[in-house]
Amino acid sequence: MEKKLEVRICTGTLCYVMGGADLQVIDEYLPEELLDKVDIKGTPCLDYCNNCDGPKAPFVKVGDKVISEASIEKVVTAIKEALGEE
Repeated sequence: MEKKLEVRICTGTLCYVMGGADLQVIDEYLPEELLDKVDIKGTPCLDYCNNCDGPKAPFVKVGDKVISEASIEKVVTAIKEALGEE
């Protein structure tokens, strides 16, 4: 069985209210052929928001890559890139 790409959506309070809640349905926006190649889960705070001068919430981790100011479009693109589909 092939290892799936891990996609972790931060569900911490700040990320959730800054748009992370909308990201919970990211699987509805992925091409069907990619769905069985990813493991998408919500996760407690990823702890990237503690740097006030750094990147902004919401955060998603696609494999080892951290996406800040995550949107459905940014995350889908990162998933496709990680899987070599784009």
